[in-house]
Amino acid sequence: MPPATPAGVLARRRQLVLSGDIDGFADLFAPDGVIEGPFTGPPGEPVRLEGREAIRAYSRQMMASPVELSDLEVTELYQTVDPEVVIVEARTKGIVTATGQPFAVPSIQVLRIRDGQILLFRDFVDARALAAAVGEPHQGS
Repeated sequence: MPPATPAGVLARRRQLVLSGDIDGFADLFAPDGVIEGPFTGPPGEPVRLEGREAIRAYSRQMMASPVELSDLEVTELYQTVDPEVVIVEARTKGIVTATGQPFAVPSIQVLRIRDGQILLFRDFVDARALAAAVGEPHQGS
């Protein structure tokens, strides 16, 4: 059973992602859990994954990318007036395996966690830093 506190869930998420345990990561989500990336999809099309199995499938694709993560650092964790909602300042670190280029990409994450399961994970990642890290041109501002 996943840790019930938001900090515990985030620590477990870090452990699972860094160890490459995609099934364990997906299992942190409620069966109808959602991941949203308002700034990470194609222009005008944010990423939205609905359901644990969609999250699992997408996460498997991401693990096949030329990026090796070395840390998912929570730099700040804020509890809101809603006990299920936390706001996280995070920094994802790693290297692009094709080039050896290290990266550190900041983001703000909003999570709704109930009974140790993630219901909503909204990731406001710095799309410019992410594009620069993987060597893709960024469109927009």
